[in-house]
Amino acid sequence: MNVENFIKPEQAVELIGRPDVSFVDASWYLPAQGRDGFAEFKSARIPGAVYFDIDQIADTETDLPHMLPTPGQFAREASTLGISHEDLIVIYDGPGLFSAARAWWMFKVMGAEDVRILEGGFDRWKEAGYPIETGNPNPPQVRIFEARFDPEKVAARSDLEKIVESKDAIVIDARPEARFKGSAAEPRPGLRSGHIPGSRSVPFDQLLCDGKLKNSRELEKIFSEAGVEKDTAVITSCGSGVTAAVLSLALAEIEHENNKLYDGSWAEWGKPDGPPVETE
Repeated sequence: MNVENFIKPEQAVELIGRPDVSFVDASWYLPAQGRDGFAEFKSARIPGAVYFDIDQIADTETDLPHMLPTPGQFAREASTLGISHEDLIVIYDGPGLFSAARAWWMFKVMGAEDVRILEGGFDRWKEAGYPIETGNPNPPQVRIFEARFDPEKVAARSDLEKIVESKDAIVIDARPEARFKGSAAEPRPGLRSGHIPGSRSVPFDQLLCDGKLKNSRELEKIFSEAGVEKDTAVITSCGSGVTAAVLSLALAEIEHENNKLYDGSWAEWGKPDGPPVETE
């Protein structure tokens, strides 16, 4: 895997305590998963890690869940967590590759250059016997994060509406296939079922094996079967912008550069008064 996107546990453990390295627990779960990311962080974490709450570090002026905050807000939140834009930022979640990808994408969009995901996640870190810290975490020392927002990596609803008409890009949807087809209800009340017209189904879990991304050859095959090649313009989407980031991460792994993430995703498009939807 590309070194700029992932770090192995045996490499990460050697970085604990370094002042230019920030360990970030970005664990977040759906209600059906029955886990509480912040409670688990308070109970056990990588020594010196801080908790990155994607519901708090978000645009609070919208009713859409965990939308990307302004660069100013992101910079303030990251600074308060003691994270510098110049750090090596090591992000992890419990299962290995779920919400960590969302935090990875947010830091990359905001200009951090060296952002890596802990390969295998914290569940496997603990199983391997690597150091953990328990009890109340120490408050982080405030540092400076300078946000350099890249708008070219973010898609809005208006962009998607144009793409539906022009077909200038392929929209790939990370939700389970049944939700994509409209045969299963959305977990968020009030949303319609189905998918963005013309989009393709690429369930995010098809890209994973044991909490890690599959190898590049397998990823290329999965994307190719969805019509995505190296020169294809792509928009990633999902339920609320979390697992879409897994698709974005996988695209980065195969060195695909022409892609954006639809931040509103189905939480916005699937509203009762939203744009047209397709089923099956």
